[in-house]
Amino acid sequence: MSKVDPKRPIIIVGGGLAGLSAAHQAYMRGANVLLIDKQGFLSGNSGKATSGINGSLTRTQVDLSIRDSVQQFYQDTLKTAKDRANPALIKVLTYNSADAVHWLQEEFGLDLSVISRLGGHSQPRTHRGKDSKFPGMAITYKLLETLEELAESEPDRVKIYKSCQVVDLLTDQNDKKKILGVEYKNLQDKSKSKLYGPVIMATGGYAADFTKNSLLRKYRPDIIGLPSTNGSHATGDGQKIIMKNLGVGIDLDKVQVHPTGLLDLDDKDAISGKVNRRFLFLGAEALRGEGGIMLNSKGERFVDELGTRDYVSGEMDKQVKLGNGPIRLILNEAAEKNLEFHIKHYKMRNLMKTLSGKELLNELGTTEEKLKSQFATYNRAAKGETTDPFGKKFFPNAPFEYSASSNYHVSYVTRVLHFTMGGVKIDDKSQVLYQDETPFEGLYAAGEVAGGVHGHNRLGGSSLLACVVYGRLAADEACRYTLHKLTNENGSTTTGPQSRLNMINLHIDPNNKQIIIDFGDNANGSQQTISSANEPTGGQQEEHAPPASTSAPASAAQQKFAIPDKEFTLEEIAKHNTKDDCWCIIRNVVLDLTKFLSDHPGGEHSILNFAGRDATESFEMLHQDSFIPKYTPDCVLGIVKGTKPGLQI
Repeated sequence: MSKVDPKRPIIIVGGGLAGLSAAHQAYMRGANVLLIDKQGFLSGNSGKATSGINGSLTRTQVDLSIRDSVQQFYQDTLKTAKDRANPALIKVLTYNSADAVHWLQEEFGLDLSVISRLGGHSQPRTHRGKDSKFPGMAITYKLLETLEELAESEPDRVKIYKSCQVVDLLTDQNDKKKILGVEYKNLQDKSKSKLYGPVIMATGGYAADFTKNSLLRKYRPDIIGLPSTNGSHATGDGQKIIMKNLGVGIDLDKVQVHPTGLLDLDDKDAISGKVNRRFLFLGAEALRGEGGIMLNSKGERFVDELGTRDYVSGEMDKQVKLGNGPIRLILNEAAEKNLEFHIKHYKMRNLMKTLSGKELLNELGTTEEKLKSQFATYNRAAKGETTDPFGKKFFPNAPFEYSASSNYHVSYVTRVLHFTMGGVKIDDKSQVLYQDETPFEGLYAAGEVAGGVHGHNRLGGSSLLACVVYGRLAADEACRYTLHKLTNENGSTTTGPQSRLNMINLHIDPNNKQIIIDFGDNANGSQQTISSANEPTGGQQEEHAPPASTSAPASAAQQKFAIPDKEFTLEEIAKHNTKDDCWCIIRNVVLDLTKFLSDHPGGEHSILNFAGRDATESFEMLHQDSFIPKYTPDCVLGIVKGTKPGLQI
């Protein structure tokens, strides 16, 4: 791979969906791209999104005869944002939603043909694929893999730095509002380097910020003890860096508490409320969107399950304080049809179980008569014969009947830190605002790092949407800024023929009969042109070599990939079952994933659940076989004794 950075790149900080959307949009607009992320594996929290992406008036909605409108989506978002609503930012989000969905479908061939109605939405508008995989993962991985392929095939245009953390912005000495680039730290060798170019900050939120200078602790100490669904990387890096450079923070106290963090079925202390685990797996909002109901420990409904997240979480908290916990989320057989993948995945993680009607009664400690009465009230409201006691208006997959022989899918749920509406203040062009409320020059923000887009509370399905809409918008604006600079630079900073003419000096020496042609400082061609603000035209400063963690070409890794001939017995593999020594089997291939645990986008526990045993079924649900030669080739040890490797590469 080329050791030279792309010239005049747009610098994108963060490799989640916002950063990836910005990178692709900038590339499509003709710009060079340099993406940098502190993780060893891109995707951020975007890859964990489980419900889908919102879009209003999409072709899919039209095909399904869903009578939605942009105005309805705008009003739903405005209502949820409450007193913190920013109409201009909400308009950008909602009015560009269909285009965002179509962009994903057309440019990346993504299937988004299944639509659900989530809490707070007046119409079904949350899109996901019929292949059943988690939509956040399907969308993010597609953009990730495509960008990595571009980094391999066009290294002069696209480059990715992994395990490199941006620690500060570079500003003009004479104008602190003018951003020249970033300073970053290579987390492998601890060296520091600088990159020059307009900056798009897409570093995510702070819903896992348990650091010493925690934004959670500062602005929401009352909820910092709750579990988080975020990856441990979500520590508000971008917000802190921008505010240190006199950017404006907004709505930093607005942290979304999601109602359906899933508890391990065997974790009795967490289920009873004695302890709060630091990190939990999120139960998709689609569980409620497809008709899941919530019951307290008495087997009673207590909430409109399709209310907004803050409302449902608040009602859960009331029940727990009344001594009516734990709370259960229950799906009927009708809901299973559209949630087959989710149910299978949760059961594999020991986060959901399937019970017969009789077993459900025993689980709840209630009577058949009482449970039937609860369901009857619900079904009458679904038919429109009466008003639901909790104000529910939409009843997917109703009726919810009781039968001793029917199957029900049951999870224990608890409130979790999920999303931060607060962040840095931006305008409707994604430009970050300085303390005087005017935009920085050359600094943009997209995704969860940008505050004010969702106001008081975020609608389900709008997180991925904001990443795509504002990621693309930030890229468009950064490209506009770059083009404007190129077309307005004076002779000292241009790089074309005029620039070369300006730098040529002729010296005639009649005494020595010589003509000296002086090309100035750039005669050797190796020195970069410097502007009056000391800004290099390239990405990387010359005195620093590109980091060793630069992404390796995927296909090259696959070409070199080979499975060692060494064999291991199942008994030997089973001994390696701890965090410090974690082996797994995937399609008869044995891997030592110990060093990969911290980089795994789904969290280390997703792997540790299968430590010392076969993880093939879980792996197949989430990944292609090519994942192993691309991202974990050095982890491969050999094969299970007496078998043949089953990887399809």
